Amino acid sequence: MPVPKRKTSRAVRDSRRATHNLSAPAQSVCPQCHEVKLPHCVCPSCGYYNGKEIVETD
Repeated sequence: MPVPKRKTSRAVRDSRRATHNLSAPAQSVCPQCHEVKLPHCVCPSCGYYNGKEIVETD
């Protein structure tokens, strides 16, 4: 069974783990209703995308 020859140092271990972070999804503002929405998606509150009504909302 393979076994490491040397102990991995804390600096090597932590620098490898430095890229494992998560970031929040991007947000943009809807030009119609000025609510926060995901970019390149239909606005869930007003149903508009690219200046056109795509989904009818109440």
